[in-house]
Amino acid sequence: MELMFQPIRKYADFSGRARRKEFWLFALLIFLIEIVFMALISAVGGQDLLMGYPASANVPMSGPLMAVALLHFAVMLALLVPSLAVTFRRLHDTNRKGWWILLGFIPLIGQLVLFIFYLLDGTPGPNRFGPDPKGRSSS
Repeated sequence: MELMFQPIRKYADFSGRARRKEFWLFALLIFLIEIVFMALISAVGGQDLLMGYPASANVPMSGPLMAVALLHFAVMLALLVPSLAVTFRRLHDTNRKGWWILLGFIPLIGQLVLFIFYLLDGTPGPNRFGPDPKGRSSS
């Protein structure tokens, strides 16, 4: 559970390495936050927004719905930097520079390659980005 909140404690730390467990538990945290916000939006009458109707389709934005939407935006904006930082550190654990994240802009192929990188075990022992977060030696 501690690893789930580790990226928030290391808010803008783009150096070092992050274990798979830390990365995926933080992804789970973001997923759970999204589920909570979907439930809140649905509870305050935003079912049409959840169905994908654009705002220009005359979907009324009530006060509570607007408040929940703004809170959702603020929370996701606050989690953007820790998300990028833990992703960079995860790539560092596989001995890759953080710039590999730009592969995500290549539709499907780039995202698949990144997904595989995120699943790979980190390099055993220290690498150019720091010591092994699991404490393993390179031999």
